[in-house]
Amino acid sequence: MIIFVSENEMKQQIYIDTSVIGGYFDEEFKDATLRLFERLDNNEVIFVISDLLDLELINAPQQVREHLLKYPSNKFQRIEMTQEAVQLAEAYISEKVVGKTSIEDCRHI
Repeated sequence: MIIFVSENEMKQQIYIDTSVIGGYFDEEFKDATLRLFERLDNNEVIFVISDLLDLELINAPQQVREHLLKYPSNKFQRIEMTQEAVQLAEAYISEKVVGKTSIEDCRHI
């Protein structure tokens, strides 16, 4: 699960990936994830989502794919993958910080 949090003047921004959404439907993570989505419902936070999330959702279970569609676009801030992010992810792999199977997580970071 990857969650990055930053503060701005208005709302807390929380970067999420597919596993965070999946936690909504997983008994082990359900309580914490429900509280997180309640904060989204109450306009306490804004979720930061990326084009990587879009790609991950293609192969996610249907309920996970459809969950974010319940929310209006103003609940999200969208960011795109940069060349610097790709290079940093590749550096993590080449320096053996993590294995090759973690490349997507590295791109999120």
